[in-house]
Amino acid sequence: MWSVDLDAVRTFVAAADAGQFQDAAAALSITQQAVSKRIAVLEKDLEVRLFTRTARGAQLTIDGQAFLPHARELLRVEARADASVRPGRRALRVDVHSRRIAPAVLLQDFHRTHPRIELDVVTLDADVHAATAAVEAGTIDATFHAVTVPARQLPGAIRTARVIDEHHELLVGPRHALANARAVTPAQLAEHRIWMPGMAAGTEWASYYDELAAAFGLTIDRVGPVFGNEALLAEIADSAELATLAGERTRYLWPDSYDLRRIPVRDPAPVYPMSLIWRDDNPHPALSKLRDYLSSRRVDTPDEKVWMPKWDRRDVPDGPEGRLSGWRRASAPARCAGRRAGATAHAGGAGTRPG
Repeated sequence: MWSVDLDAVRTFVAAADAGQFQDAAAALSITQQAVSKRIAVLEKDLEVRLFTRTARGAQLTIDGQAFLPHARELLRVEARADASVRPGRRALRVDVHSRRIAPAVLLQDFHRTHPRIELDVVTLDADVHAATAAVEAGTIDATFHAVTVPARQLPGAIRTARVIDEHHELLVGPRHALANARAVTPAQLAEHRIWMPGMAAGTEWASYYDELAAAFGLTIDRVGPVFGNEALLAEIADSAELATLAGERTRYLWPDSYDLRRIPVRDPAPVYPMSLIWRDDNPHPALSKLRDYLSSRRVDTPDEKVWMPKWDRRDVPDGPEGRLSGWRRASAPARCAGRRAGATAHAGGAGTRPG
């Protein structure tokens, strides 16, 4: 099998286009002797003559004419292969876990702001540990997840920045006892069944809901097969008892006949924190633009009482109103701006994380 010498192929194409070895040498910034040597090696490898020397220069033989389009394609493939791995010339690959939740919404907004930046949006079925491993291995450029361990326990090249604090809404049907409430407290939810079938045990979002349930005495029911979000919403719409928790920015549409209600959870407001995770030695220029954009979208919020999981509480004083309860006053930056008007929120109920 012929071992492809792309420099020789490039020289052959240049000579075919120029019609003169001397002109090909000038175009390639090499000597005419080097052109002749490369062509000779290529002819030996292919076991055919590619050029005939004439008084007017070098003319392609029949074999040379047959080889020329394939030689051009080899050079095009080389250029595409090179471009596929050049920072800034390949798409930035970002994992959003689900195309309906807050990271996907923010990434789409980033694309609207920077339409020339090519994105490869993927949805890994992975928890924070597996997704971080994918970033470390270079399979993806970045991912969005709740980071449940201190930075010192992460791989050395991994960096994180908290970019999303997702508040919750209660999602209920029109016959539910809380359907007409303007807002609900976690204490009120203790009296009602929250249905979230299929939540994967051991994930960071399962740990979050376990801690939330323990903190406020909630009943979070994971029992039941997962038939998808559409089936879940249909069940909730038809029930006077079922409810689920939803991320406030998650996109979901349902028929008007469902008449589902989204009710903010406040006092304190449970918050699911998510970070962007990337390698600090990743040179892709679009990655720094994405990080800057996400940072710019975080805005100050009014002073409000929020609940955070214990693995993400910062600057919380010890005592009954501090670490023991998990409550704190949010001053900011705490939330990401730009909740999309009219976007129906749903998360968690079909076994996915909040968002």
